[in-house]
Amino acid sequence: MEKRNILFVMSSLRNGGAERSLVNVLQLLDYDRYNVDLLLFQNEGMFLKQVPKEVNIISNCNKLYTLYDNNKTEALKHPYLSVVHMIGTFISRKKTNSVAKSRQYRWEHFYKKIIPELTKEYDVAIAYMQREQTYFLVDKVKATKKIAWVHNEYSQLGHFKEMDLEYFEKVDKVVTISDLCAKDLKKNFPSIAEKFVVLPNLTSSQVIRNLAKEFYPPEFKRDVLNIVSIGRLNAQKGFEFALEAALELKKSRVKFHWVVLGIGSLKEELEKKREELGVQDCFEFIGARENPYAYMKNADVLVQSSRFEGKSVVLDEGKILCCPIVTTNYPTVYDQINEDEGVIVGMSGKEIADGIMKILKEPRRYSEYLSRHEYGNEKEIEGYYQLFDLQ
Repeated sequence: MEKRNILFVMSSLRNGGAERSLVNVLQLLDYDRYNVDLLLFQNEGMFLKQVPKEVNIISNCNKLYTLYDNNKTEALKHPYLSVVHMIGTFISRKKTNSVAKSRQYRWEHFYKKIIPELTKEYDVAIAYMQREQTYFLVDKVKATKKIAWVHNEYSQLGHFKEMDLEYFEKVDKVVTISDLCAKDLKKNFPSIAEKFVVLPNLTSSQVIRNLAKEFYPPEFKRDVLNIVSIGRLNAQKGFEFALEAALELKKSRVKFHWVVLGIGSLKEELEKKREELGVQDCFEFIGARENPYAYMKNADVLVQSSRFEGKSVVLDEGKILCCPIVTTNYPTVYDQINEDEGVIVGMSGKEIADGIMKILKEPRRYSEYLSRHEYGNEKEIEGYYQLFDLQ
């Protein structure tokens, strides 16, 4: 059978669940079936070294890198593009009332006009992230089949729906990662309901377990409760709830050390709040880690404090590593966690702290249940093949 040419378009391979999900897909693909190109808006990230050698990473996209990377060296090479970036970003933020909408506006009124089309033609092209990657797929890529991906509950993204509808109408399928996310998309875009399909994030349990054995986290302390949280430092992830929970635990005289793996725009704000609450001695932001699995394997509790998620990669990985879970009660969480795998709580520091205390009362109940179940889903790659190969 002749190999099919596939393109994946992604923002970057920095930290994040969607980024890890894409790397998992790339690691599981059958390269006897496909020739695979990968285009990144920012050609960087700690997951780059995990991309299989069979994948061709497109590296001649200087206009994209200048417009999206804020790299001073590239800015000096392309001063005109740097000016477009600064002016376009400033005007877009003034014209809209959110970061998400400003980036939509910036694409439509500034970036779309100056980013060139790709010259190569593909059998299948995939935008593995919502918003600008989807717009690039539609406007700048030639492909027989175009597939967009939405990794979150659409209603929570704060997009201009009219603009997304225009682009969704021009792709063949829009993939999302849970039934609830699909239901939400159909509610928002009933005229194209037939385009939405569900494919789960892929997780290889064997790969994760092997990586988890590589080291014991140096930040952990052996004589206290070790808590871990993983995610971008942004509003979606709700880390202010985690900080408030740390204060509640401290008031209750629980000895613990809480580490957060991730980077993001709210780092300074969260560190300031940590100082205000007086939990800097037991709550640590340690940045992104290429291998978060050793932290999950050795933690006593995994806490997810999100306001919303599509389907959390972190929770799937935590279950594979038998780590008891405390998570907030965003709508899609009930697809992932039952009462034997962890505790679902409200979105407040007090409720998260109460959930952690509940885990502490019978920790083996959760870890033993998790150890008796298999949560990897490598075989689901067949669904991806069906989507890519469907004529």
